[in-house]
Formats: sequence, C-alpha cells, structure tokens
Amino acid sequence: MLRGVDNLLTADLLWVLAAMGHGDDIAVVDEHFPADSIARATVYGRPIRVPGVDCTSVTRAILSVLPLDETASESAWRMDDAGVPGQLPPVQAEVQHEVDLARGASVPMGTLGRDAYYDAARRAYAVVWTGDVRVFGCFVFKKGFLAPPALAQARR
Repeated sequence: MLRGVDNLLTADLLWVLAAMGHGDDIAVVDEHFPADSIARATVYGRPIRVPGVDCTSVTRAILSVLPLDETASESAWRMDDAGVPGQLPPVQAEVQHEVDLARGASVPMGTLGRDAYYDAARRAYAVVWTGDVRVFGCFVFKKGFLAPPALAQARR
C-alpha cells in the first residue's frame, strides 16, 4: 500500500494513469459493457478490472490523482441513456458529483450516444471495467496537466 493513494488504484491502473499524456482519455465502464472486446482496440490493449466496485468509487479514486483537462471544451462524458432530458440515472448523477468535486465547480459532462461512446472507448488509452451493475455507468475522462506553480498562480 502507498500512503495517500486510494487502494482502488491498482498497480496496473496507476501505471496507466501515469503513462497517459495530456489529452489522452480513459473510459470507466459498468459490468454490462463489452469491456474485453472494446479494450483490445485501446493503447493498453486489455481491460483493467476493478471487480465488485461501483463506478462512483472508481471515478473518485481516479480523479484523486488524474487532473481533468481544463483547456478542452469538455473533459468528461457520459453515455446518453436517452431517458428523461435533464434527469440523470443515479450512477451518472453520482459520477457528475465526483467530477464537480474534482473540478471545484459544476461542469456538466458531455453526452455520447451508444455508438459514439463505444467509438470513444475504443480510442481511449485504456478501459477500466468496474463491477457496477447499474446500467449507463459508462464514462470517459480526458487527462489534463498540472501547471507549474508560477503558471498556476498567474491563472488565478
């Protein structure tokens, strides 16, 4: 175990998060998603399994170390469930809350239809396959960068 690092961040997941560069995407998916076949098209080439853990907890762990891209118009997306406009399924509302906490502001996630989401997951650096059994627990996060201290001060 490492001090200050969420224990859901396995060695493989930490390696992937560190290896990703600014602008690379990571997909976090629910138990129902065809993660094995989709992940074969990613840079990493296989799914990173986090069994028995929900999307919210995995997202919280990832965003504890992964900066979201603040230079892009969107840095987080969810699979569109084509449900009631403006009403998110519970898993998506929970993950939206984690994104807002990580960004320090309310920043609505973008939406991707099912086919567009599958394409985005194939283009991602890696797919993180959770054990969440709730449907529409599928997200993509774009990695940002940590600004040098002088730049961070100037941006405030």
